[in-house]
Amino acid sequence: MCGILTILNIDPARSNPNELRKVALAMGRKIRHRGPDWSGIWACDRAILVHERLSIVDVEHGAQPLVDTMNGNVLAVNGEIYNHKELRKQLHETHDFQTNSDCEPILYLYDEFAPKDFLNRMNGIFAFVLYDPKRDTFLIARDPVGVIPLYVGWDRQENMYVSSEMKALVGHCERIQEFPAGHYFLGHEADKGFQNYYEPKWAEPGFYPTTPYDPAVLRDALESAVKRQLMCDVPYGLLISGGVDSSIIAAIAAKYSQKRVEEDEQSPSWWPRMHSFAVGLKGAPDFAPARKVAEYIGSVHHEITFTVQEGLDALSDVIYHLETFDITTVRASTPMYLLMRKIHSFGIKMVLSGEGADEIFGGYLYFHKAPNGRELHDETVRKLEKLHLYDCLRANKTSSAWGVEARVPFLDREFLDVAMMMDPEAKLPRNADYPRPIEKYPLRKAFDGYIPDEVLWRQKEQFSDGVGYSWIDSLKAYAEKEISDGMMGGAAHRFPVKTPETKEAYLYRQLFEQHFPSATAVNCVPHEKSVACSTPTALAWDASFQNMVDPSGRAVAGVHDEAYKQK
Repeated sequence: MCGILTILNIDPARSNPNELRKVALAMGRKIRHRGPDWSGIWACDRAILVHERLSIVDVEHGAQPLVDTMNGNVLAVNGEIYNHKELRKQLHETHDFQTNSDCEPILYLYDEFAPKDFLNRMNGIFAFVLYDPKRDTFLIARDPVGVIPLYVGWDRQENMYVSSEMKALVGHCERIQEFPAGHYFLGHEADKGFQNYYEPKWAEPGFYPTTPYDPAVLRDALESAVKRQLMCDVPYGLLISGGVDSSIIAAIAAKYSQKRVEEDEQSPSWWPRMHSFAVGLKGAPDFAPARKVAEYIGSVHHEITFTVQEGLDALSDVIYHLETFDITTVRASTPMYLLMRKIHSFGIKMVLSGEGADEIFGGYLYFHKAPNGRELHDETVRKLEKLHLYDCLRANKTSSAWGVEARVPFLDREFLDVAMMMDPEAKLPRNADYPRPIEKYPLRKAFDGYIPDEVLWRQKEQFSDGVGYSWIDSLKAYAEKEISDGMMGGAAHRFPVKTPETKEAYLYRQLFEQHFPSATAVNCVPHEKSVACSTPTALAWDASFQNMVDPSGRAVAGVHDEAYKQK
């Protein structure tokens, strides 16, 4: 991960560029945790670009902002472009490459192709700002799913700010909003607003995929995605939660760990021993299966335990880094935040994780209630379109809080095109072709033999449950002590917008506003009814969902082995 902070559309008649440079440097310091390795700045009277670097690829020479020496264009990127070598070959003209950075080709793609064209050629996770001084214009873009966060804001002088995190903008901008995933913004086409470039067939309204399920095709696509994302010049690690998703990613990584993928597997890996990590309370349900996977794939495994009190003590910091008060996100992010701090202490700067599989394959327990393939597919599309607000945000911001980069192979755009074009009937957890009702059967079947059977066919656990069932119970008990009945009774007056419905939700909202008192900051946070991570639309699948206010996977009675007792 890196951090970018830019100020655009500067009018020297209204704003002093020299003073704004000082402001930009101060704002950049607020996101330096994302990129603690180096700081860079480029400035003129019309634009300022600040970059806080976490060096992952071309550690020696890849400092930013990058400048096109032939025409002066300037680039600041937060991200990884996995197919950068292929992109270099697609360029038609001669360019003065300064580095081996995976990000530098963006400068020259901008020279030769229209934004929508070259953005759809890129396979990666990214958010960037490119300033074109000759035409006095700029291009801002964010990756297709929104793995990398990005926010925009405007001050009273109508200067435009772009930042990797909202915290840099609060106190400076009158208006703040999230930059939408899969979109770009051109300075000279400002009247067109945010323009969508990512338009996959499977996401079109009314489209129904019919490609038959083929385990070999699915397996090859995911292996290719993981192999691409092993592009790394620094030590990396594996997150193994004990569930099927992260375990499969870890097993594939083990397959390619001995050779350097950056050099087409022609030389030994720089970091031959893989290290894997699991986190939880003492005796957490996830520990035993994670340990079995690590033994199976031969990784050096580390079990990181935390106490309930350590988790509670971290809540305020977690919400500060997350920039959200969503209940499920806070619950799951706290253990992950503590884990990432430990991972950082090992000198590891990149981790592979399993986010996205549940959204793609209908893996959450509420999908057992999906009435048919059509409903399941539409719900997976809705989930993927909102993922930047939830799991992507959690994975990115908890890791970047400690200068670690999280990569998510399930959300690779090429893999998405394979998995989301599959006939959704094959994804239904209750399918007559399956030996027993089980979520994500196509994924599990495709990787038979890659991990131990007891993990391959283990029931879904939401991360916030899997770290220890008492974690959520303890959060509720803590909120009960911290938030009085009187406070809860006045919740609608205290928080008239996105009013919290439980004491736990009130607690998170209160902590959020201590860090982000801006009224527009609240607008960047999702607030909707959910059970086991469902969208509001899916609540209609089962009558028992209608009055639930707890989003835990244990809320799905009759499916989860340790379901809450429904009164």
